[in-house]
Amino acid sequence: MANTAQARKRARQAVKLNAHNSSQRSALRTAIKTAQKAIAAGDKEAAASVFNNTVSVIDRIADKKRIHKNKAARHKSRLAAALKAMSAAA
Repeated sequence: MANTAQARKRARQAVKLNAHNSSQRSALRTAIKTAQKAIAAGDKEAAASVFNNTVSVIDRIADKKRIHKNKAARHKSRLAAALKAMSAAA
């Protein structure tokens, strides 16, 4: 356990920051799953709308450095490819 006042404060701050970061990562995962489900459902207009919202969430989380920019790009690329494949198959 922390022995100094400074260390106790840093421990308190770390708990708060961890909770905040965890909630943001959770929101990211939820947005990605929502987009995947919308693409799987087959409605192109709805999937495109959800995709745009998801890209916004991914960019926002990457800008805050909660995930690496390359990971954000990978997620966006995979979702875009799935959306494109869905529209090509229709």
